[in-house]
Amino acid sequence: MNFVTGGTGLLGSHVLLALAQRGEKVRALKRAGSDTAFTRRLFSTVAGGADLFSQIEWFLGDVTDPVSMAEALSGVEKVFHCAAVVSFNSNDKKRLELVNVSGTANLAEAALQAGVLHFMHVSSIATLGGTISGEPVSEGEPWDSVPKGSVYGHTKHAAEMEVWRAMAEGLPAAIVNPSVIIGPGKWNSGSSELFSAVWKGLKYYTRGMNGYVDVRDVSRAMLELSDRKVTGQRFVVNGANISYRELFGSIAKSLDRPAPTILVSPLMGEVAWRLFALLSVFTRRRPLVTRETARSAQRSYSYSSDKLIELTGFKFTPFQETINHTARQFLIDHS
Repeated sequence: MNFVTGGTGLLGSHVLLALAQRGEKVRALKRAGSDTAFTRRLFSTVAGGADLFSQIEWFLGDVTDPVSMAEALSGVEKVFHCAAVVSFNSNDKKRLELVNVSGTANLAEAALQAGVLHFMHVSSIATLGGTISGEPVSEGEPWDSVPKGSVYGHTKHAAEMEVWRAMAEGLPAAIVNPSVIIGPGKWNSGSSELFSAVWKGLKYYTRGMNGYVDVRDVSRAMLELSDRKVTGQRFVVNGANISYRELFGSIAKSLDRPAPTILVSPLMGEVAWRLFALLSVFTRRRPLVTRETARSAQRSYSYSSDKLIELTGFKFTPFQETINHTARQFLIDHS
């Protein structure tokens, strides 16, 4: 039996689908009030998807509840921990710490006590340090090489520490550090919202660069490492290092929309996040641009997946193919 957390989100739903297509038994965590409609939609895009979806055993619980996690892992051999809160708003600090750190600690401890055969933890490139040499960042960069990380990055780093602690106590586990995951997700949140922004006529871009990876590649990498029973290691999972201008241009082309043409300078970015913060006071809505996102968008980050490639021979989906695949589903959903 496999246990998947975050099964109603972008990555977790793809892990569920991949496992179901292999004919494996799957139990998925579902929080009270969460909706499985997105996961059902993903399954509907493949042949026999409805039957595959019906075979998932949904477990009502929460990673923040250690008792429910102990119950969820009864009879489980493998765990794929995809659940996390992703936010770059400092106001979400308590929730980020509760779910990302305490939730991971609860699940890792439950897995240790249940004697699971393998635990796959999804971390983030936000936990990796930066290099001053200009070389792509790999698994070996120390955390303290980032002088000012995001609140999200700090909680994902702390979550990794909980997994390493459990490994030291005997949990057979491995960690993946994906870059920005691209795929057909919920169009009003996460990286999938980039497609909505371009569709609505996004006009701005910055000089920065970041790493991107197809959601299907992350899922495939996780299953490959789990099948190999790789333990005590972490792996960067990054398909391509792309500038924001190229990213938005590729999305625009795939959606047949105009590409952004206005370059946002660092000064404009500093003004923007302050204006959005002020606006949120009156609208009582989360600001679209925060200090962390505005400053991050001006920086250039690049990442290397050489370790994963050397171990498994992994081949990543070409970047434009990932964009086209995601755009096709976006157009279907908006037709």
